[in-house]
Amino acid sequence: MNNNGITHIKPKIKTIDFPGPDKMSISLSDGREVIIPLSFFPDIQALSPEERKDWVVYDDELFTFESKNCHEIFHLEQVLGRENEYSYHFPN
Repeated sequence: MNNNGITHIKPKIKTIDFPGPDKMSISLSDGREVIIPLSFFPDIQALSPEERKDWVVYDDELFTFESKNCHEIFHLEQVLGRENEYSYHFPN
């Protein structure tokens, strides 16, 4: 049996940070860290640095921002590459 790699571990968001003006970092509870160019998330990129500090995680895998300028709930799978399958929006 091969024990290499990450298997049978559901990714869970631990923290969200912005290490630079054009990057978002998501730390997972299993020790992984994913760094993503904000160009993949124009709605987050449009938020001010202050607005980006007010992030909220739901059910370990959904996240959004408390800003009135953010109307989307993002799914961790969007960060990991399955963005078309997980798109949630707040009702207007």
